[in-house]
Amino acid sequence: MTDGPDGDAANGHMARRPEPEVMDDAEEARAYAEADFAEVNRAFVERLTELAGQHNVPADARALDLGTGPGDIPLLVASALSPWHITAVDASQAMIGIALEKVFACPDRRTPLGNAHVKFIVADAKATALPAHSFDVVFSNSILHHITETDLFWAEVQRLAKPGAVAFLRDLARPPSRKAAQEIVDRYAPGEPPKLREEYYRSLLSAHTPDEIRRQLDRAGLGALQVAMASDRHVDVFGRLP
Repeated sequence: MTDGPDGDAANGHMARRPEPEVMDDAEEARAYAEADFAEVNRAFVERLTELAGQHNVPADARALDLGTGPGDIPLLVASALSPWHITAVDASQAMIGIALEKVFACPDRRTPLGNAHVKFIVADAKATALPAHSFDVVFSNSILHHITETDLFWAEVQRLAKPGAVAFLRDLARPPSRKAAQEIVDRYAPGEPPKLREEYYRSLLSAHTPDEIRRQLDRAGLGALQVAMASDRHVDVFGRLP
């Protein structure tokens, strides 16, 4: 279920234009993986680390990354929080293939940057087939804008989390207009290849607004999670799961 074909159009936002859920084109996946997201990824890991400390997450937590893409974030998390054991899933075989390349390129795979602490799996984030109530932390960067059947996604998050688990999801927030979306692309990706700029623009049009996410969470019985803008283009969902 979604917020309807017009999304938050009545509240001053353009209607959502969904993009394909899975980035399974090898060329597109490679272009995404080669883009410079270092600053954005670092900020995500810093915020996740902060939340883990605030909520007293176990030092040896079992964590789940939904929509891991090329695997940069779970590898950074494994380096920053080395006792954590992380399962990272993505529905794109191309993306998981790139992530595994990074693991096997590591000189010593016994380190957190090897495969001792991070396990990559091809799986649909709405139906992972992973064991229920298995994770102390569920995190995700930039998956929600790919998903239209958001009720299924939030139900899977709730199924996979241990009672009281910590959730942290960051994603794009849909701008009010196409013009505003293009301005964001021009501001933050001026030197990126045309294919990546086009993908960024489509992702902004496909993103959910904070109000839409709030309604999704309320329907899912996850009203305790907070929703807040983290930047002029990112929205955060965070807190403890029931």
